[in-house]
Amino acid sequence: MKLPVIKHLTNFIEKNDEDYLIETIETLEDLTEVSSLKDEELDVIGELISNMYGALEVNKAIKEGVPKKEALNSFMSRVMGSIDS
Repeated sequence: MKLPVIKHLTNFIEKNDEDYLIETIETLEDLTEVSSLKDEELDVIGELISNMYGALEVNKAIKEGVPKKEALNSFMSRVMGSIDS
């Protein structure tokens, strides 16, 4: 997951609507069923999906009243903590 990408997607949600991301995630998840995709392509799709889910989590925290910067940092801290474990 990349913080700049999650931040950009969070801004997109603020300007538009989270439904766009949800529908995009559903489309990308369906696309992973294509048998001719290479591992590298699946990795890229997986990274995009992960970043979108991350942005949705950050957006949820913002809706609950957490300042955007704090929501982003908290989310990335949780991600990094789970990787280190």
